[in-house]
Amino acid sequence: MRLVSYNIQYGFGLDGRYDLSRAVPGVADGDIIALQEVERNWPRTGQDDQPELISRLLPDRYWVYGPAFDMDASTVEDGRVVNRRRQFGTMLVSRWPIVWSRLHLLPMRRMTQRLNTQNPALEGLIRTPAGPLRVFSLHLAHISADERLEQIDWLVARHARVPEEGGPWSGRDDEPERAWSNGESEPDAPADAIWMGDFNMLPGSAEYRRVVEAGFVDAAVAAGHAPDAFHTHERMFEGAMQFRRLDYCFVTPGLAGRVRAVSVDVQNRASDHFPVRVEMELQCSAADGRSATPAP
Repeated sequence: MRLVSYNIQYGFGLDGRYDLSRAVPGVADGDIIALQEVERNWPRTGQDDQPELISRLLPDRYWVYGPAFDMDASTVEDGRVVNRRRQFGTMLVSRWPIVWSRLHLLPMRRMTQRLNTQNPALEGLIRTPAGPLRVFSLHLAHISADERLEQIDWLVARHARVPEEGGPWSGRDDEPERAWSNGESEPDAPADAIWMGDFNMLPGSAEYRRVVEAGFVDAAVAAGHAPDAFHTHERMFEGAMQFRRLDYCFVTPGLAGRVRAVSVDVQNRASDHFPVRVEMELQCSAADGRSATPAP
């Protein structure tokens, strides 16, 4: 099973050119794909509905979009309001059904000198051949370590509540014809989880240590690499090119032993970030009778 995390920088490559058709095919080999910086109805991208365009580029996949930034972008045409929202957020794309999802809006700090925006963590329960997987596509704050630490603490606390909280609904559906549950049993919400995304932190930082101290395992480390073995982002800073690892996949200990390989595709220049690929070997359920092996 191949997982991919990719901050697409709303389709702008290192050459400054906007083209979603460059970014998306480069991660089409992923079974589960976490995308960050996906937007709708922004002038800089021609008012494109990027989740819809991405779904056309990956027509055989399931997807869900979670906008953290949401503003009015409506117009009035011939006296009729055409409702549009200017949105910015994260996306999960999967080869298998996304049974449920929920969008978490992370703590943020009000700024006066620098721009700050709401950050998302999009959680989805994916029904894989190996059983249910709870996966996040998240994007932490770019402003300060203190804000990122608050966001990590919030996510860790939320993670700790899963065994007692479950999924987005629970209990007996007493509506006629079980209208709320659609006749289905309570949805899965396994304690194990996968966090993928742009963490805006460096290996060895206070934020990185906080995630690890909470029990999560850096998939790169689980695969035998040093935390700083890769870079996932490039930028020109004070006249010199800067190479940083900002993008990660973290897994809970129950999944760490299943990580087989981690790599970064630095040849993909369709964003200022690079796709992070994680190969995991997961066992199928006994009812299925087969074993899941990493995608070729």
